[in-house]
Amino acid sequence: MAPIKGPAKNHNVIVIGASAGGIEPLRQIVSDLPADLPAAVFVVVHVGQVSYLPEILDRAGTLKAQPVKNGEAFRTGCIYVAPPGFHLLLHDDHMMLRRGPRENLARPAIDPLFRSAALSYGARVVGVLLSGALSDGTAGLRAIKAVGGLAVVQHPEDALVPSMVESALRYVEIDHCLPAADIGALLAKLAVEPAGETFSAPPAVRLEAAIAAQEHSTMKEVDRLGELSVFTCPECHGPLWEIEDGDMLRYRCHTGHAFTADAVMEAQAIEADEILWSLLRSHQQRAEFARRMAEREKTRRRSELANKFGERAKEYEADAAVIERILESRQARVAGNGEGGKKGKHKEGKE
Repeated sequence: MAPIKGPAKNHNVIVIGASAGGIEPLRQIVSDLPADLPAAVFVVVHVGQVSYLPEILDRAGTLKAQPVKNGEAFRTGCIYVAPPGFHLLLHDDHMMLRRGPRENLARPAIDPLFRSAALSYGARVVGVLLSGALSDGTAGLRAIKAVGGLAVVQHPEDALVPSMVESALRYVEIDHCLPAADIGALLAKLAVEPAGETFSAPPAVRLEAAIAAQEHSTMKEVDRLGELSVFTCPECHGPLWEIEDGDMLRYRCHTGHAFTADAVMEAQAIEADEILWSLLRSHQQRAEFARRMAEREKTRRRSELANKFGERAKEYEADAAVIERILESRQARVAGNGEGGKKGKHKEGKE
């Protein structure tokens, strides 16, 4: 990829993504950033319908933290936080909020922010990934690296839920891997260093950024990012395209929902649980209805009908018991493989 010509600038765009277990390391990093930081900081954390993160971060350090407003220009020395329900995107020195398709079961998601930053600011971007489940942020960090930016991750042994950073370490050439207590000082140092050459972004990165920005409503055959798979989207049940992103396997549906492989499995597990609970409720209701009908027929001295309804009630109860055992088995496996455990040793990144 040929470098894009232009004046050298410092690493003045810092994008940070976090999920489960990410608030405390984020507070630590913000508390360590200097008041004269010559960079703007953008934060996406997987949140519910209400978020107090801007207030939390505003109290954590000397930099002003605030929720993003659509179309607002940004400036260095400030922290901008994505609000619930919207992807945060960067373009031409301003911020955009879009209700684009969910990515990795989240909106806001980390990958859309990272991709948009890579496209707009190239080598000036530093991407930071903190504690979280599944693998949101890995594809975005790959985009940042593709254009010449830097990738920083919290060390897995320092992360409460290490899945996101482990995924990044597996699929991305990480520049720095260190505890949260050291990341703030690193970012302050990087922010005053000149950025290197910016390279042209791969076309797939541009297409996926356009989908998140709702500039591209569907994936046409000519725009496809990979091969059509036999799987369906867990969100909208449309067909999924299988994307080989380096060694990483990802999926997108024609309406734009995006998943890493583990996010697909998580979504399928959620869908299976919902189906099982619905079946359990249905069989329990059928058993109760059959029992009531049996009692009704008994009072009318219709023993043959009463016996038939009684047998049906037993069959439905037996079916419900089977489903309950399946659910108990699934819950036991989830408890046994719970997130948050510290896993294996990892090599230190460049410091």
